[in-house]
Amino acid sequence: MNENVNIVFVLQGLNDSVTNRQIYFAIALMSYLVTILVNLTLILTVCLDKALHQPMYIFMCNLCFTGLCGASSFYLKLLLVLLAGTHLITYTGCLTQMFFTYIYTFCKFTSLTVMAYDRYLAICQPLRYWALMTGKKVALLLLLTWCLSLLETTVGILLISRLSFCSHRMSRIFCTSWEVVKLSCSDTTANNLYGMMIIILHTLQIIIVLVSYMHLIRSAARSQTDRRKFVQTCSPHLASLLVFSISVLFDTLYSRYGSSSMAALQNALSAEFLVVPPIVNPIIYGMNLRHIRIRIRLWFTTVNPQRSSSK
Repeated sequence: MNENVNIVFVLQGLNDSVTNRQIYFAIALMSYLVTILVNLTLILTVCLDKALHQPMYIFMCNLCFTGLCGASSFYLKLLLVLLAGTHLITYTGCLTQMFFTYIYTFCKFTSLTVMAYDRYLAICQPLRYWALMTGKKVALLLLLTWCLSLLETTVGILLISRLSFCSHRMSRIFCTSWEVVKLSCSDTTANNLYGMMIIILHTLQIIIVLVSYMHLIRSAARSQTDRRKFVQTCSPHLASLLVFSISVLFDTLYSRYGSSSMAALQNALSAEFLVVPPIVNPIIYGMNLRHIRIRIRLWFTTVNPQRSSSK
C-alpha cells in the first residue's frame, strides 16, 4: 500500500464537464443542498417530537442518515473537482470515497431489511409487537446494521489496498471498487470472489424483504385496518427498496458490462444510486406517513406564523 500512496487517479468521466463547469457546479450544489434539507427536516422532525420516538421512525432516521453519508461521499468530491477544474483524485481520497460510498450502500440494504422485519411484526404480530421490538432490540438492530456494513466495507477496502496498478485513468466520475480493480495489474481473484459474495449476500436480503412482504400482503388483506396500515407504512418502504435496488443494479451492470458509447449519459446514470434515493426517500416517507406529514406541517407553521395567519 505504501507504494500506492502517491498515486493520483484521473476521473475521465468528468472530461465533458470542462466547458460547462459552472453550470454543472451550480446543479450539483443545488441538488446536494436539497438532499441535505429534506433529510435533515425528516430527521429533526422525528428527534424533536417524542410522539415519533418509535422503532419505525427511528429506523427511518437511520435510513436518512445513511443517505446523507452516501450523497456527501459523492457530492463533496464532485463539487471540489468542478470548482478546481482538475479531474484528479488521490489514492487515499479514492479509498476514502469508496469507504463511505459502500458504507452507505451496505447499510442501506441492511436497514431496509430491518425495516421489513419491523413492519412484519407490526402487521402480522401486532399484539406482541411492543414485547418483541423493545428499545434494546432497536438499539441492537441498529448496532448490527452498522457493524455488518463496516465489516463488509473494511474487508473490501483492505483487498483493494493490496493491489498495484498499471493505469491511473478511470472512466467514471467517482471511485468504485470495480473500476479500481480494472486498473490493477495484480491478481484480483480475491477481489472478484469477495464482490460476488457481497452481491449474493445482499440479493438474499432483497429476497427476505420480498418474502416478508408476501406475508404482509396476505395479512393486510384480512382487515381494512391492516390494509390501511400497510399502505401508509409499507408502501414507502417498498418504493424505497425498489428505487435503491434498481439504481445499484444499473450501476453494477454498467460498471461490468457498459460500453464507451454515450459515456456522459451512462456516467450520470451510474451515479443514480448516490443521487436519487437520498433525495427521494425522505420525500416518499414525508408524503406517505401521516404523522410525519402533520408534524412537518405544524413545524413550518410554527416557524412562519405570519404566513399561516395571513391564510
